[in-house]
Amino acid sequence: MANDIARAFRHLPDDQAAEAVASHLRRFWDPRMRTRLSRFAAEGAAGLSPEVMAAVGLLACTEG
Repeated sequence: MANDIARAFRHLPDDQAAEAVASHLRRFWDPRMRTRLSRFAAEGAAGLSPEVMAAVGLLACTEG
């Protein structure tokens, strides 16, 4: 699902796309969903787009 969200923002430059994905995840995803995504990314992130990986990094910075 995160990759689908990222696809909607591919028209933006990479850094803006990552921020847009992170913003969407902050607003619309339950904290448990964001935690699961972060754990999945930390375990190797098989199949996650670069935009999602960047967004996960941004989330980690703000959710500590």
